[in-house]
Amino acid sequence: MNYELELTKIIKSDDVFMSILKNVQALQLNDCWVAAGVIRNKVWDYLHNLQTEINDIDVIYFDKSDRSTETEKFLESKLQHIMPTQPWSVKNQARMHIKNKVSPYLSSFDGVAHFPETPTAIAVRLNNEKIEIMAPYGLGDLFEGIVRPTPPFNRNSNLHTIYLNRIQNKNWCSIWHNLIIKSE
Repeated sequence: MNYELELTKIIKSDDVFMSILKNVQALQLNDCWVAAGVIRNKVWDYLHNLQTEINDIDVIYFDKSDRSTETEKFLESKLQHIMPTQPWSVKNQARMHIKNKVSPYLSSFDGVAHFPETPTAIAVRLNNEKIEIMAPYGLGDLFEGIVRPTPPFNRNSNLHTIYLNRIQNKNWCSIWHNLIIKSE
């Protein structure tokens, strides 16, 4: 299966998701993407023949010149005004390294590569009406229902407990029963 084509097809068939992408694109932010759980959950819903509610929409961008949380909140309010029923979260990847006390990220790609688990380390955006996909670890785990830590969160890392806590707190298997959760 060509996972990129499949993901593109899933997204294009969802009018709400396409509206999300168009509205995020209209912000015209540097290196801007829709990332993480909204994509993961959409694919897992598709694989499990479910339709769960969107619980958050992570919008990421990269701007070293303005790392203020006030700007992020302003951008969230702009999106909230356009699509008020959606749970927006906007984060500048130029400051997100602070959360896990690691070296500064160099781009949004670098930020996504530092997400805790492989099926969450994915982002999409519209560019000239085409869907672009960023997946530092590929799309295989996402479509095969495998949850494993990304390299920064692997068993030998100081960040591994963050991964383990997320797995426990998210309890994804209670919704998507066919997932394979790996601790290493």
